[in-house]
Amino acid sequence: MKSILVFDMDGVLVDVSESYLETIQRTVEHFTGRRPSRETIQGWKNRGGWNDDWALSTAMIRDAGVTVEYETVVSYFQRIFHGDGSNGLILRERWIARDGLLEALSGRFQLAVFTGRPRWEAELTLKRFTRVVFSPIVGSDMVTRHKPEPDGLLFIREQASGAAMWYVGDNVDDARCARAAGAGFIGVAASSNPRSEELTRLFRAEGAIAVLDDINQLEAVLPQ
Repeated sequence: MKSILVFDMDGVLVDVSESYLETIQRTVEHFTGRRPSRETIQGWKNRGGWNDDWALSTAMIRDAGVTVEYETVVSYFQRIFHGDGSNGLILRERWIARDGLLEALSGRFQLAVFTGRPRWEAELTLKRFTRVVFSPIVGSDMVTRHKPEPDGLLFIREQASGAAMWYVGDNVDDARCARAAGAGFIGVAASSNPRSEELTRLFRAEGAIAVLDDINQLEAVLPQ
């Protein structure tokens, strides 16, 4: 039985600096008149509990003293992110894995995804960039309790009859999710992240077996 290698998407498989992060900035600015910095956004994420970018945007708006309903924030956020299908910020995303990396890993591991995106949105992005099969793909709409709760990883483990599991993620909620599920955690703290040193320390404190700049370094730290 192959061990399971589970990937988060945002910041792990896909560079979202000009999609999700830009959408958070534009959404908060729209409702408050003030554009938050990328460092500020990462500061919120490093606190834990802010894996959901819709909830994060809503909280940042309210923290600025503006009361807006969550559903209103989500609606505006999604209009920017998806646009009319031809101009949404989702189209600015960049695939991170080098050619052949995931194909090589699939020979050694069962590859899966557990993401904070809804499943349909995750599948849309995966189809744009790769033909590698991820199974299962677990989105935020498939679990009752979201990260840092371990429900998504536990579901994946159940589908694979309890095989050994590693989770690759880029925020502290991913690390805590892996620890709660009894999975090994590999952190991604990109050098371009304005709080990468702080994030690396958080990952180490949560028991990460390795902290990488990006997933192209994965083969060096995974068990043979």
